[in-house]
Amino acid sequence: MHKHQIKKAVFPAAGFGTRFLPITKSQPKEMLPIVDKPVIQYLVEEAVASGIEDIIIVTGRGKRSIEDHFDYSPELELNLVEKGKRSLLKEVQSIPNLANFVYVRQPHPLGDGHAILCAAAAIDDEPFAIMFGDDIVDSKIPALKQLIEVYKKVKAPVIGLERVDKSLVSSYGIVEVEKSKFDKSNSRIHKIKSLVEKPSPEKAPSNLAIIGKYIVTPNIMEILKRAKSGTKDKEIRLIDAFRELIKTHPIYGYEIEGARYDTGDKIGLLKATIDFALKRDDTGPEIRKHIAKICKMKNGLTTKQERSILKASNEAKKGININGPFEGKKATNYLRKLQK
Repeated sequence: MHKHQIKKAVFPAAGFGTRFLPITKSQPKEMLPIVDKPVIQYLVEEAVASGIEDIIIVTGRGKRSIEDHFDYSPELELNLVEKGKRSLLKEVQSIPNLANFVYVRQPHPLGDGHAILCAAAAIDDEPFAIMFGDDIVDSKIPALKQLIEVYKKVKAPVIGLERVDKSLVSSYGIVEVEKSKFDKSNSRIHKIKSLVEKPSPEKAPSNLAIIGKYIVTPNIMEILKRAKSGTKDKEIRLIDAFRELIKTHPIYGYEIEGARYDTGDKIGLLKATIDFALKRDDTGPEIRKHIAKICKMKNGLTTKQERSILKASNEAKKGININGPFEGKKATNYLRKLQK
């Protein structure tokens, strides 16, 4: 295998999903749906579209439904055959064939770095991808593929980044960047100088936040093996491994192009569900009507915010990014048309 080919991806999926309790008491958060597909399937499809062939999913107690989802289901398939639901049958049968799936158990919740280390036996001396289950990116070019292309260029680990509002930096890992030879050729590529875990807005070195997609080199596993817990909760953190790696090797970040949804958050999951539903032919029309019904009319026009939402919902199906509201008769006629 060529040293720059990325064919394996590790999916840490052993967390408790406490932000979604009580549903995650018995249902893995990775299996929560966006319309009719679980979050983790969107991520697997992104990985496969990026050239990944082997998916290593690190699970924990109560995560068996993830394995079941990517396995064959003869009883269900027979039921669909008997009912003549051929299109659904084809879709269900395609899921286990998306990639080669390997499952590894994390025996104790000792941090995201420990979860990745649990997958070491499935990773040879080769670069690989890491995809956490909270970040869905809607983009023309799959987000992971964007990182892979950057990796081929910089020949070093690449971390997915997104600019966030300064008030939100305390919820993310934040990077400090420095000048590099790639600045002129691609302003989205940044050479990372340091990484800070959830800094206060006053102490944050930038507003470039780490999102859950990485391309890493095999030496990250060696660092994780040597790692000792750097936190009071005795967890091994991936960010600490990067801090160690950056002492001897360059690390780059890339501002991913696309709309990101934090599906590890209730609001983020709801936003993703609405936006993805709006783009579909089978759900979009009714959802747009529902949004129009919710938005109350005042003097023939909605508020500025409501007009923006409605325009965005209409154009989202076309894959058009909207910034700002539309005004006057156009807005009024559009709303009336939706409400018919």
